[in-house]
Amino acid sequence: MVLCFIFPSYAPVGTAALRLASLCLLTAALPACSSLAPPASENSNWALQSQQLEKLTHWQLRGRVNVRYNNESQTPRIQWQHNSRAYQIRLWGTFNAGNTLIRGEPGRVSLDQGDEHFSASSPEELILQQLGYELPVSYLEFWIKGLPVPDRPAALFFNELNQLKAFKQAEWTVSLSDLRDYGDLALPRRVDIMSSENDAQLRFIGLRWTLPENRGSAH
Repeated sequence: MVLCFIFPSYAPVGTAALRLASLCLLTAALPACSSLAPPASENSNWALQSQQLEKLTHWQLRGRVNVRYNNESQTPRIQWQHNSRAYQIRLWGTFNAGNTLIRGEPGRVSLDQGDEHFSASSPEELILQQLGYELPVSYLEFWIKGLPVPDRPAALFFNELNQLKAFKQAEWTVSLSDLRDYGDLALPRRVDIMSSENDAQLRFIGLRWTLPENRGSAH
């Protein structure tokens, strides 16, 4: 599955109305790469946690996402429903301004904003069409859970509790904080993502997760 975020600036589509998109999904609050401790070796706790996160394919979340690109910033609210290979993402501002709906499944993604409709075969293609540059947006469905993309190189950094606190993958640094337990899983309430190639920054904040009943409640 591939996932796309295209964030509106609440202006007509076609100018700068679609602002950064994904990541693909920080600011100066994100620790610089040089401040991270050296990569730790994987541990049994993380091995089990990563297996559980890979199995988590049905979930919902709500929160906000701060998007910064070229010294511009937007912080829409986000509602994301993820069902195996399909997803639906809604973004909106105060009083429902700039309501944007993104729907996707393998081989197709669409974006609706007001009377405007766009579609493409992948979120990367859609972003290239609308924004003119490429981003690894397909990784975001993993990163938002605090999971590096499986079978791809990644440098992992753990805290004193052997919890994954950050990782570097595909020229991006992902930082996780305020982990909450959902049954046998720990999911972040905040995810900060920053590119080492440009000034694209994404900060997911106040994330509230809803999982299948057998996963338990947050505590």
